[in-house]
Formats: sequence, structure tokens, C-alpha cells
Amino acid sequence: VQLQAFGGGLVQAGGYLRLSCTVYGRAFSNYNLGWFRQAPGKEQEFVASITASGYTQYAGSVKGRFTIARDNAKNTASLQMNSLKPEDTAIYLCAARRMFTPSDFSTGFWGQGTEVTVSS
Repeated sequence: VQLQAFGGGLVQAGGYLRLSCTVYGRAFSNYNLGWFRQAPGKEQEFVASITASGYTQYAGSVKGRFTIARDNAKNTASLQMNSLKPEDTAIYLCAARRMFTPSDFSTGFWGQGTEVTVSS
């Protein structure tokens, strides 16, 4: 399984971006998907996830501003990010894991990151 994320860029505070992640592999619909981020000098943190059945979870810092979705027909996951803040600046990574594996995606598959910079 390979993942490729794209859609990052530079945006002003209050703006929006949409990240996408294409998953190459079989049985995409059976995977739980997640987005994580790592800001400069900080540890990686969970952003959002969506299960195979469509159940979503969000970090408190992004809830109400970010929306995760999946398109099983296109093998893609997306992260719509609205009302962006400078503290959202980070490398964003997408991940996929099989069902019944650790929810932190530690045994899952990871793509390369896409950089998001929010200017104040």
C-alpha cells in the first residue's frame, strides 16, 4: 500500500486549503484513514480520522474547522481545512491502517507529507 498526499501550500490566516491523499493498493474501502501533522520543533500529532464505515474523529484544535472525507470509488481521502490559523502550519501526512490494528496508525501505512503554511 502506498499513499501520496498533495494540496499543501501557503495561505493567509482565515483562508482554506483542501488536502488530498491517494491510496494505491487493494481493498481501499476496508482501510481506516487518518491525517496527522508535525509542526517545526514539535511532535507529530493526530488531526483527523475516518473509519471504513465513515465514522470520523477530530483533534480538539481542528474540530469545527476541518472536515475529513473519503471517496472509495477514487481511493482518496481528503481534508478540507477552513478558517486556517498560523498554528496550523505543519507538514501534513496521511495514513491508512487495516481494521483492528492500533488506532494510532503505528502499524499502518504512511505517505510523504505535504506542507501547509499559514501566514498571519
